[in-house]
Amino acid sequence: MQKYLKIIGYGVLTWLVPFVVAIPFYDKNNTLLIDGNLFHSIMAVVGTLIGCWLLVKYFRKARGAYLRTGITVGVIWLLINWLLDALTLLLIFKNPYDVYIMKIGAHYLTIPIVCIMAGALLEPQKAVAAKPAKKAAKKKSGKRR
Repeated sequence: MQKYLKIIGYGVLTWLVPFVVAIPFYDKNNTLLIDGNLFHSIMAVVGTLIGCWLLVKYFRKARGAYLRTGITVGVIWLLINWLLDALTLLLIFKNPYDVYIMKIGAHYLTIPIVCIMAGALLEPQKAVAAKPAKKAAKKKSGKRR
């Protein structure tokens, strides 16, 4: 249960940090103060940076089943980001749904992609970690004979 609370907490942070960073780029009338393309680039970099940092932090304590963990984390974080956007951008700020999907929502699909790829990269580590244990068991059993 604690593992899922950590995944959810980190997922909220993947949404919250870029949201807070975005606030100074808008005026009181919810008008963007800089070029839209520059803003979206900044948000992509901030989101990727915080997401990757939290993913590394999470995987440092994960043990085995890395690919499955990457899938789980990626899907949960994606759903959290969509849910929190639905509550803020769609309900509170009244952004049109179709504009949201084209400008923001679809970009969140990178979250599970990065998480799954990280898990896939770490998956061979499971086999490497198991080999020394097998060798130690063989040495131990060989000494007894």
